[in-house]
This record gives sequence, structure tokens and C-alpha cells, in this order.
Amino acid sequence: MTCESTADAVPSDGLTVGGAASAVGVTVRTLHHWDELRLARPSQRTSGGHRLYDAADVARLHRVRVYRELGVPLADIGNLLDAPTDDVEQSLRRQLGLVREHIRHLEQSAEALDRLIEARRSGLLLSPEEQVAIFGESWQPSWQHQARERWGDTTQWAQSAERAAERTPEDWRRITAEVEALHADLAVALREGVRPGGERANALAERHRSSIGAYFDCTHSMHVCLGRTYVDDPGFRTFFEGLEPGLAGWLQDAINANARGHGVDPETAIWT
Repeated sequence: MTCESTADAVPSDGLTVGGAASAVGVTVRTLHHWDELRLARPSQRTSGGHRLYDAADVARLHRVRVYRELGVPLADIGNLLDAPTDDVEQSLRRQLGLVREHIRHLEQSAEALDRLIEARRSGLLLSPEEQVAIFGESWQPSWQHQARERWGDTTQWAQSAERAAERTPEDWRRITAEVEALHADLAVALREGVRPGGERANALAERHRSSIGAYFDCTHSMHVCLGRTYVDDPGFRTFFEGLEPGLAGWLQDAINANARGHGVDPETAIWT
């Protein structure tokens, strides 16, 4: 029903606040608020002092509602209703600009949500070709699917997806370069006889924990758990041994020693 047809349907003796609210499609409380703001006031009262809205009042209520649905602040609506035509058009154009900006913001939010959904599903927002180009020829894109099957219901996977959703290929190149530099420094430290627990080894252990933090928040206790997999898991052990013979065990020892310095007992550390 249009504003005009609704107004025409108003009885000659007016509508009560409940009837006006129903006709306009708002609540009685809303009409009371608009009345208090002197934005849309009933022009009549019953003998008992109750509000009565005539056809013109109801038409104004409809216009207020339309402006509110367009996002115009209540403080501006009164001026719009009472201003000359040129001023109203100028104000509406400003409001149109705000609405379009809001639409752009919503579109960006929708794109961000799409990226997050895809990141939670796949782990990385990179094509298989981009993954190999960035992470190296030995990288297998299927590893991400395996990781999701293993850890997809964990908090850490959710954190990793949230961070991945915001990253560009260039971000991944930077992260990969930092990890490669870390691996090189770990191998050099082992070759030079750096002892786990010393200042240099502890600094390297912290760098390693920070590199995990690029994906999810990694506590010292969680770091110890990861260090165990570097020795116990054949895939991880082969990787680190390929960097430098003995590196898997040395890295685990360095992680454990660093964790002790932060109050974590490697013998009892759990994933927390």
C-alpha cells in the first residue's frame, strides 16, 4: 500500500497511535519517540488526551520512515521534510553518496568473507601453480588438503585461515623467504657447534616459534609438541635432515632448552 492510499484510508476522526503505527509499519514506541523529537507529531488529541493522527500526519510519518530506511539520521529528517526543494535535493544527493559508499563497504566485506570461507576450506588462497612457485618445487599442494583433514576442526586451523585470508602472494613470498633464511641459520648453527640452551640457540628457537606464529599463536608448550614431531614424524625428520644431518634432533633440543627458560617442562608439555 502506498503512502497516499494509506493516508486516504485514514478515518476523518484520525487514527490512534496504535492505528497509525500499524498503517506506517513501525512500533508505537517509535511514534512516541518521533513525537518527543517534534519530528512527526499528531495534530489532534482525543478528549482524554490521547494522540490522533490525521491523513497529513500519517503521510508525514511515511516520509520519515522512508528517510530512516535510507539511513538518514533522525536529526536531519526534520530539516529535509520542511526545507525548500533545492535544499532537499542537495541533502539527498549527499545521502546517496553515503549509501553508495556503504554499498562499497558491504561489497568489500562480502569479498573478505568469501576469502575467509575459501581459506578455511583450502588453507591457502593460492593456485597450485602459485604454491609451487612460492614454496618450491618440492611443495605438494595436496598437503593443504591433508592438513585440513587432520587439523581442520582446531582453533589453530581457524587462526591460520583468518591470517591466510588477508595475505597476498607477495606476503607469502616474504614469509617463505624469512623461513628459508631461518632454516639456513639453523643449519649453520649446528655446523658451528652451537649448543642448545645458549643465547644464540635460544634466539634461533624463538625465531622458529615466531615463524610458526605467522600461521597461529604458538606457545612454548605447543612449540615443544611441534619439536617432538620433527623427530618422530618421518616426513618432518626427512625434511630437516635434508637441510643438515642431525638438524631435527638439534632443533628439538634447542626448542626444549628454550622452553625450560620460559618455565615449560618439555617432559610434560602439552598442546596448550
